[in-house]
Amino acid sequence: MMGPNFRFRTEIIIRVILIAFFFWSDDAKPFFRKIQPEEYWLYKFPITPSYYPSWLLWITVILLPTVTIGGFWILNRDVTDLIQGYLGAILSIFLTGSITNCIKLGVGRPRPDFLARCFPDGHVQDDMKCTGNIDIVIEGYKSFPSGHSSLSFSCMVYLSLYLAGKLHCFGKAGRGSALKLCCVLFPILWATMIAVSRTADYHHHWQDVTVGSIIGTVIAFVCYRQYYPPMQRHDSHLPYKDIDYNSLPVVQDNASLSPQFSVPTGKEDLTKFR
Repeated sequence: MMGPNFRFRTEIIIRVILIAFFFWSDDAKPFFRKIQPEEYWLYKFPITPSYYPSWLLWITVILLPTVTIGGFWILNRDVTDLIQGYLGAILSIFLTGSITNCIKLGVGRPRPDFLARCFPDGHVQDDMKCTGNIDIVIEGYKSFPSGHSSLSFSCMVYLSLYLAGKLHCFGKAGRGSALKLCCVLFPILWATMIAVSRTADYHHHWQDVTVGSIIGTVIAFVCYRQYYPPMQRHDSHLPYKDIDYNSLPVVQDNASLSPQFSVPTGKEDLTKFR
């Protein structure tokens, strides 16, 4: 039987592998999808700077979980919650990133500004022999799904679930509190604005943003539920490892609650009823 130390080391190793795979796949070459002339209108938007650049995205997805989960540790001094919270957040972010990169490499969809990347002089050639910088052109084939959208939703949805559990937003204690609800929904609004910005700066199509947001949301929910109970429970603020299931009341079945009778089987037993 595996001990707690072995399981913890396994958790760390899995995350190290995911992080390494994410950064490797982020630089890998995607499938070069052929563009038909009738599709040019989809990919002839101008190159513009990112409204929410990658460096700011990484500060967001790393700093926000660190500060939020660390803040609750300062309040409660629960080391188990600190560890479980970070394990779930790291798993959510880099599992999302790895899955997103795998899909990007396999699909190879051009970005809306691809023709400007491929032909900086504006003269599009039907043979699609690009004259632009090769690294910029390769990055132009990584439109679907949106990494900004998937990573931001993976981080923010996880934080929203974490806050909802800590504040008992959906339990009896937190119902009717607008402040708690706003605290829970704010990270999701932040992620939505990041995702929408990727269509406004012509770095992604709306389909890329939609699918990326769905991927991040689903993985965040699954990762959160691996470490924390449903938000409707009275102990939703505790990770599974902090819940003592042996102390919970045992619900007996109807058979055990029914009165017990001993049935007489012999003459000696029958004399008791005379």
